Amino acid sequence: MAWNYTTAQWITQNIATSASFRGVHAVTEKTVWASGSKGTIIKTSDAGAKWEVFTVAGAEKLDFRDIHAFDSKHAVIISAGEASEGAAKVYRTADGGVTWSLVFETQEKGVFFDGIDFWNKNEGIIFSDPIESRWYILKTTDAGKTWNRIASDNFALCKSNEAAFAASGTSMLTVGKQKAFICTGGTTIARVFKSEDLGQHWVAVDTPIPAGKTSGLFGMKFWDEQHGIAVGGDYLEVEKAVPNVAITQDGGKSWQLAQQTTPSGLKEGVDLYKKKILIAVGPSGTSFSSDFGKTWIMIDKSAFHAISIKGSGIWAVGGKGNIAQLNTKILGQ
Repeated sequence: MAWNYTTAQWITQNIATSASFRGVHAVTEKTVWASGSKGTIIKTSDAGAKWEVFTVAGAEKLDFRDIHAFDSKHAVIISAGEASEGAAKVYRTADGGVTWSLVFETQEKGVFFDGIDFWNKNEGIIFSDPIESRWYILKTTDAGKTWNRIASDNFALCKSNEAAFAASGTSMLTVGKQKAFICTGGTTIARVFKSEDLGQHWVAVDTPIPAGKTSGLFGMKFWDEQHGIAVGGDYLEVEKAVPNVAITQDGGKSWQLAQQTTPSGLKEGVDLYKKKILIAVGPSGTSFSSDFGKTWIMIDKSAFHAISIKGSGIWAVGGKGNIAQLNTKILGQ
């Protein structure tokens, strides 16, 4: 098998790469994709028994911060970085990662891609940091083969220095058939932007999470159209105990402060296991909650950037080639 037991909690995968990963997508219990630096993509089709490592041709210097996969053959990736320096690109594969087609690129000053998600097999969006105080958003209706910008006239204005963190691939989520959410930082308070019409209109809602140049909300998870959670912190002070969890029970119309995670500090990604256990990851360690954020229990201090759960498979990725699967016995499962 392609893993070893370094801790009782996380089963670290042995993969021949030193890339740092921030994008991960478990499509099924067996098929998992991850994207990272140095133009690197990895994939397993057998729950981690074997891993394939791909380098996107011509993209060796790009950092793929998010990935959305449809199955073991088809996936779309975005690179984070300044568009004016050639780092804002979107690629798609239809042969399991062997070859990748460049399906979108822009050199427009200020564009910096943060995340990608899909409502269904055809309709999806990509978003970038704001241009002239409004989000730069692309949409596809053909499974990522082509992308077009959505006119931003009906977007709520971003505040000065407000942006999103391309940290976990979950600073933007699609929910249900038409909703989408973006969580922010960079200004004085973290906010969540909400769309109910496939990204055509966006409104902004304040949260009780403080924000600053390096702090705010980093990742989200909704388990139905009404209930969701957002997590965050400060990426320069990753262990600093600050309010780092907010929850909504009304579809994002309002957000309430929830209990800080244990360990405290920056959490970048959060996901739900078996519809009842939240697991939050970040550079400060891993936490889980069995009561939807009211209380948290520390799993360990392992540092990860992103998490994706499908069935019994709980996968997290981080720096220096780190990808691991959680031993669910720690959750009492």
